[in-house]
Amino acid sequence: MKVVEETPYRFRIEREGPMRVPGVVFVSRALMPEDQALRQVVNVATLPGIVEASYGMPDLHWGYGFPIGGVAATDVADGGVVSPGGVGFDISCGVRLLAAEVDRDTLRPRLETLMDRLGAAIPRGTGRGAVWRLSGRSELEKLLYGGAAHAVEQGHGTPRDLARCEDFGAVADADPAQVSERAMERGQAQVGSLGSGNHFLEVQAVDRIDDEAVARAFGLRAGQVCVMIHCGSRGLGHQICTDHVRAMEKAMPRHGIQVPDRQLACAPVTSPEGEAYLGAMAAAANYGRANRQLLGQATRDAFAATFGSDGELQLVYDISHNLAKIEVHDGKRLCVHRKGATRALPPYHPDLPDDLASAGQPVLIPGTMGTASYVLAGVPDGRAFFSTCHGAGRTQSRHQAARSVNGRRLRDELHRQGIQVRGATWRGLAEETPAAYKDVDAVIAAAEGAGLCRRVARLVPLGVVKG
Repeated sequence: MKVVEETPYRFRIEREGPMRVPGVVFVSRALMPEDQALRQVVNVATLPGIVEASYGMPDLHWGYGFPIGGVAATDVADGGVVSPGGVGFDISCGVRLLAAEVDRDTLRPRLETLMDRLGAAIPRGTGRGAVWRLSGRSELEKLLYGGAAHAVEQGHGTPRDLARCEDFGAVADADPAQVSERAMERGQAQVGSLGSGNHFLEVQAVDRIDDEAVARAFGLRAGQVCVMIHCGSRGLGHQICTDHVRAMEKAMPRHGIQVPDRQLACAPVTSPEGEAYLGAMAAAANYGRANRQLLGQATRDAFAATFGSDGELQLVYDISHNLAKIEVHDGKRLCVHRKGATRALPPYHPDLPDDLASAGQPVLIPGTMGTASYVLAGVPDGRAFFSTCHGAGRTQSRHQAARSVNGRRLRDELHRQGIQVRGATWRGLAEETPAAYKDVDAVIAAAEGAGLCRRVARLVPLGVVKG
């Protein structure tokens, strides 16, 4: 493949063979990913109906079908397809950020107590523990329709929370009828749980403010304690992806579609298979949003028990980074896939709540449990359908990471750095060693340099609960 450097943070992969559009990768030379991820950018560029380019974000790395950090939009009216591989197995995996009334100095003498409470309150790992025991299938269906809004209706949060959620807490057009019985079974006992892998709950402090006015609109100030929660739709979302990839594999010949990688299985958005997947995906997205809503409430309870009336937590924002959405860009209805990529709406976009209109959408970018995380904002001329990165991006597989470090020693080293860790397993900690990830500061510099977003605040870890 021919890769051309257009700017220090924008590289173009020229069209070749069956590519319908070029590839565009927003990275620096130092962040350029392995050829395997670039080849996936090329493969995505062959999808029917794709427009503009197959995009890669600064944290780009190899994934299932689509690269992680991949963005692609297809024209619904021109045979555009939807691909489960463009969303991934953890549908609506995303990040929630809550801001506390207390500051870092107030927290310091009570940090271990708080972390013990959070460690006890937050279900995690591969088991079936959950914050909320749903009464039965009918209540699960209500949650799949209502998302975070249903959780709030049941007393798990406040109406203000919904104003600070993407889509105001629920994706429209969810269709639980398209969710298999096996997926429903897997989701029944997992809502309100972190899961495992790279999911976490992290207590942080605002280390630096880069834009005072926007930070004020978001509810952030220097020295403030925050909590970042990263998780998704658990086994329910994974099963939905599995089910619909299989269905689309069988349907592609009927639609005359060929793809260079079977993991790019897809179907026209307006086909029965496409509509079925979008309905099931929306249901999983609502499950993921309810999941983070419940974990946020469990966190509020732990803060209240530790700090009393001073322990209030306000939601800054909740945003997904694994989703396909029907959006209008330049007058066209597009199916925008963001896999390991975060929507970054500009100021005064109609989908923003009134109190964030002048600031733009908060963009939440976790680093690792030993490095910084960032709060960014969308910009007026944002590229790639107003999208940006979603994290630091892996450089090692989980297997490689687990072989390179001992989990117990890693925990001890983080404690020496002042970061309290509550992990489910030693191997789980080792798999998520900071050394397995790219330099998040470099990723953010590339995202800002490419014109995808702008910095608002830098957060540093104080304590982490890991699956």
